Amino acid sequence: MEPARILLVEDNQVNQKVAAIHLRKLGYQVDVVENGEQALVAHATGAYDVILMDCQMPRMDGYSAARAIRAREGDSSHTPIIALTAFAMEGDRERCLEAGMDEYLSKPIDLAQLRRTVESFLK
Repeated sequence: MEPARILLVEDNQVNQKVAAIHLRKLGYQVDVVENGEQALVAHATGAYDVILMDCQMPRMDGYSAARAIRAREGDSSHTPIIALTAFAMEGDRERCLEAGMDEYLSKPIDLAQLRRTVESFLK
């Protein structure tokens, strides 16, 4: 069985490395891009099982990228998008869900929480 393909969208290089190490440790194939524009290109060219999307990025933030992905998919498909954000303020989870994201994880990323969340979308 092929490993699940994860698209990690994160502009901070340290966060990229930590998240990619966690995801690979869990047995996933990981592609990394650093902004929402690159996420749209990767989504159009690759079949991903899950997208992990940072919310605050230059060029195109995660909210805009999630909305664009949802508009592109329409009713024909649905790639789970899990928000990754350093902000854990009231209303942030709702803002992520309103943008079309399916779940919300706050940073720093906890390996066990990451595994549970990703696996919940792979079943």
